[in-house]
Amino acid sequence: MAAKRSTPTIRLRRLAGQLRRLRDGTGLRREDVEERTGLHSTTLYRIETARARPQYRTLDMLLKLYEIPTDEQLRLKALYKQSAGEGWIQPWHESLREEYTTYISFERDAHGLRHYSAMFIPGLLQTEDYTRAVVRGISYAATPEQVEDRVRTRMERQAVLTKDRPIKLWAILDEAALHHEVGGRDVMRAQLDRLVEAATAPNVTIQVVPFSAGAHPGMPGEFIVMDFEDPLDHDLVHVDSQAGEIFLESDADITRFRSDFDHLVAVAKSPDDSAALIAEIAAR
Repeated sequence: MAAKRSTPTIRLRRLAGQLRRLRDGTGLRREDVEERTGLHSTTLYRIETARARPQYRTLDMLLKLYEIPTDEQLRLKALYKQSAGEGWIQPWHESLREEYTTYISFERDAHGLRHYSAMFIPGLLQTEDYTRAVVRGISYAATPEQVEDRVRTRMERQAVLTKDRPIKLWAILDEAALHHEVGGRDVMRAQLDRLVEAATAPNVTIQVVPFSAGAHPGMPGEFIVMDFEDPLDHDLVHVDSQAGEIFLESDADITRFRSDFDHLVAVAKSPDDSAALIAEIAAR
């Protein structure tokens, strides 16, 4: 039997970041911690980068070593308990790639998404029929059950746009994504109508980079910049490509992709003009 998937959550990432900052505040190196506690420096590195969840006794040991006040220890231990929660996982998620479930966990806690897509309508804005056609076309070896599991997962993800404190989505699409007749003309027309409707929501901004814009920073492929409300949670960049999915969190990467997105905002049509273009293509 396969081991239960351990999906990083935003709380685990938050805990890891705070433990790293606490150690830095003491002036201790990882090697110093290993010498004083016996905890291998490689294990500590994995804990501080959210690649591993520490055992409770390890967390307790580190907090005492760093001489953290009792009230702060209680707060971090409560965060530790929350970091194990995976309540969002449903039975039909078990066949999903680990990188995808990791992305979903971050998406659910994000404050805002800046999403550039070159060839597809962003998942949070897809209709069910469009999603089904995309999954069948890309995952051509998937069984009908697997296809429906992935469609259901994508539909449930869209709840982040309508929850009590909805996520702010700024989506920029290459015009090419509007012309691919995914699923046929009727499916594509309904999808374009869905985009026009979604653009009226106060937490959704949609822009289109027209063919006339020429070369632009988004041409290498899709990317998403995720930001979080808690200042302790650093921004993330998610990149999906044929080579796989990766998460980037260095300051240099965040700055580069934010700059790329800002450039795309400048070369794209305004939200109103983009909505008009989408409606025109749908009518055709």
